[in-house]
Amino acid sequence: MTKSEIASMYERDIRKLIEEINSFENEGNIWKTYGTIKNSSGNLALHIIGGLNYLIGATLSHTGYVRNRDQEFSNKGIGRKLIVEQLLELIPMINNAVNELTQEQMESPYPGFFDKDNSTNNYVLTQLLLHLNYHLGQVNYLRRTFE
Repeated sequence: MTKSEIASMYERDIRKLIEEINSFENEGNIWKTYGTIKNSSGNLALHIIGGLNYLIGATLSHTGYVRNRDQEFSNKGIGRKLIVEQLLELIPMINNAVNELTQEQMESPYPGFFDKDNSTNNYVLTQLLLHLNYHLGQVNYLRRTFE
């Protein structure tokens, strides 16, 4: 995949996540879980926001973002509008981060351990995109459960 294709897929899936969050008829349902699903759609969105801001923004673009992973899962009741605003902010950040990397940097080791030794930036960006898509599916399932 090219850098522009990767950035485009992030934007597509983030916009789809925003659509899912906005599609909850009852905003309070964003914070509900169902059955064996332990994380609410709101917490999954916060997890995506925190993870991408840290793993792409802070680590690759040196944005200075400080992650508090525990709060991604413990914070509750944050308004839909704020979540959507934070998701929208990811799009230009990721686009800039990905497109600023040279092809050589794409194949260089990610600056820090990811899920295996010597993961390349390209590998990490692909894995994070897959992770985003996985959580997008969970949010879609939860939204449909509460309709």
